Amino acid sequence: MNREEIEKYLLLLNEKLKARNITGEIGIVGGAVMCLLFKARVSTKDIDGIFSPTKEIREAIKEISEDNGLPEDWLNDGVKGFIQRDPPKELFREYSNLKVWVPTAEYMLAMKCVSARSESQDKEDIEFLLRHLGITDKETVFGIISKYYYGNTIQAKSQFIVEELLDKVKKISSSVDAVKESSSKGMKITPY
Repeated sequence: MNREEIEKYLLLLNEKLKARNITGEIGIVGGAVMCLLFKARVSTKDIDGIFSPTKEIREAIKEISEDNGLPEDWLNDGVKGFIQRDPPKELFREYSNLKVWVPTAEYMLAMKCVSARSESQDKEDIEFLLRHLGITDKETVFGIISKYYYGNTIQAKSQFIVEELLDKVKKISSSVDAVKESSSKGMKITPY
């Protein structure tokens, strides 16, 4: 699903809830946030989220999937296992009968690092979030993870991925700085 499709189906979900005279709330996480909020990627395979009222929203999801030829899990709450504590929330959209929120970038980074699934785009998302947040050291990353996922030890695969991506981010940042420095020496930039 691309951004437009995600927005279309969230609006359809709102309409289904409106027809039932129900007000709902959904927190979207994962790839949908990377598409919608950060525009870090073009699409995602589904929308991961947590929602309430659960039963009514599940019924609406099923109707939308039948009406639009979508898989039944186009919007699913399988991500519940990766959410510990109530994430810090930012309002994304507020429709007549549906409030849509997203977690902060810091929380998204922690969640992506904890999940670090090899069959997904987690590595690319982590790299984007490191750059977005301006993080260049592992202590800061692990501090953020422990802030939201207390009591959990950081898995070796997550540590390896974070260290690898931090090296990459530092190299890219150094290259960009070097280019800026060399282009500013001896060049006179004239404003329009």
